[in-house]
Parts: sequence; C-alpha cells; structure tokens
Amino acid sequence: MDIRLMKISDYHAVYALWMSCKGMGLNNLDDTEEGIRKFLDRNPDTCFVAESDGVIIGVIMAGNDGRRGYIYHTAVAPRYRNQGVATALADRTIEALLGLGITKVALVVFGRNETGNVFWEHRGFHVRKDIVYRNKSLKEMERMDT
Repeated sequence: MDIRLMKISDYHAVYALWMSCKGMGLNNLDDTEEGIRKFLDRNPDTCFVAESDGVIIGVIMAGNDGRRGYIYHTAVAPRYRNQGVATALADRTIEALLGLGITKVALVVFGRNETGNVFWEHRGFHVRKDIVYRNKSLKEMERMDT
C-alpha cells in the first residue's frame, strides 16, 4: 500500500470509493468535483489517498483554520478494512497537520456510523458532550435573498 497526497484527478475514483461505503454523508454542493477542487486548493498538504496496485482503496481529507484541524470523509474500500489502511491515513494526516503547527483536530461522524465511531474512539478522539454542533446552508440564504 502506498499513501500519497490526493489530487483533483483522483476525484472520480475517490467519489466511487465514498459511494461504496455505507453511510457516507455526502452532499450535492460541497462534494462535487468543483467543491473538492476548492478544498484541495486550500488544503494541498493534508488530504491523502491510499493505493494498492494503482487502485485507490482509502481516502482522508483534512483542513485547518490556522488553529485547529478538521478531518472529513475518511473512507476505506470495504474489502480493505481491518488492514491498517485507515490508521495509516489518519497517522499521515495528523503528521501533516502537526507539521503545519496545528495541535488540535476535530471531526464529525454520524451517530449511526458504528464502524467509524469505534475507529475514531480507538484513535483517541472522544465525544464532546459540552458542545452542540450546528450548521446552516448559505445556499439557502442566497435563494431567500433573491
């Protein structure tokens, strides 16, 4: 297995991988090729793919705001799970974030994603019960203003 930086030319293979993973939370705006291109342009050193024989078998995307890192869309092809792929991707991403001076990282996992929650718990990521995660689609605001 090789791990390398993700490139926009990987998009279609990565998207197919995401679609092969039950419970992936993708959306029609941020996870388009253009949305991922913007993310990679802002975060060129913290998004990785794992390959085996030239086939993408895992992916992790991470970015930062200058203080904290954020991990998104970690996935491993079902037939390659429990072989250390996600661990290697997470380790590489954390190393990259540390190299940028980031010392704290967060992520969001759907509550129903038991596999993902167990993985991240074993990696030392704990559930915060003192905060409430909120979001709002700015595209909805844009439509309301017109």
